[in-house]
Amino acid sequence: MSPGWLRNGIVVTASVAGLAVAVIPSAVTAQVMDDHIYSMILIDQLEMRQVGGQQPIGWQASAWVGGDFTRIWLKSEGEIPTEGRGGRAEAQALYSRLIAPFWEFQVGLRVDARRGADKDRARVQAAVGFEGLAPYWFDVEPVLFVSTAGDISARVEATHDMFITQRLLLQPRVDVNVAVQKVSDYGVGSGLNELGVGLRLRYEFRREFAPYIGFRWEQRFAGTADLARQAGEDVSNTTLLGGVRFWF
Repeated sequence: MSPGWLRNGIVVTASVAGLAVAVIPSAVTAQVMDDHIYSMILIDQLEMRQVGGQQPIGWQASAWVGGDFTRIWLKSEGEIPTEGRGGRAEAQALYSRLIAPFWEFQVGLRVDARRGADKDRARVQAAVGFEGLAPYWFDVEPVLFVSTAGDISARVEATHDMFITQRLLLQPRVDVNVAVQKVSDYGVGSGLNELGVGLRLRYEFRREFAPYIGFRWEQRFAGTADLARQAGEDVSNTTLLGGVRFWF
């Protein structure tokens, strides 16, 4: 064995070892990046609504726990009257997986509950959908629902935060509901059910805390509008609202 060969071998070995030292920590870091557990709770809407002569309280909230690629989501929204019976509530429990930058695939269960003048109703549905950022920073959530009775429906929500100043933001919101079958107990007709358009102006005293004011316009269509008339409800509503948004 010549000294030159040995010397070159030592140099090559040292180079490989140095490369390994440089690469392995990065690989290990990338491998365990998703092992960190994070969490967040967001109360996106907690508001008093003025619609007709009533002032119901509405909410929309979500929470998640998990890593960079997989998470468990809990979502809830609904409305309860301040006087008399009635109201509705929805809760979802979802498994979420990151499938592209800023896009998650979500699958799980949705539970609906309605409190009526005559009786209370509840149903369970499977939920499959996506959540992510579309071009121009629109937050979009398309979801497909299938009930235990085989009823199929879908909903698409889209929001966008527009900065007027560093603390003052205007948030438009659009949601569309459609269904394949008619479900009279839940006031759902086949086809296009409902279109909702809202606008909320909020001031962020801190990023985690922001009161807001706004309005929401709702329009029911076709069979859903007919069911609303039969129940003595309005087909079209304009709601004034005020509330607070916070997260931690």
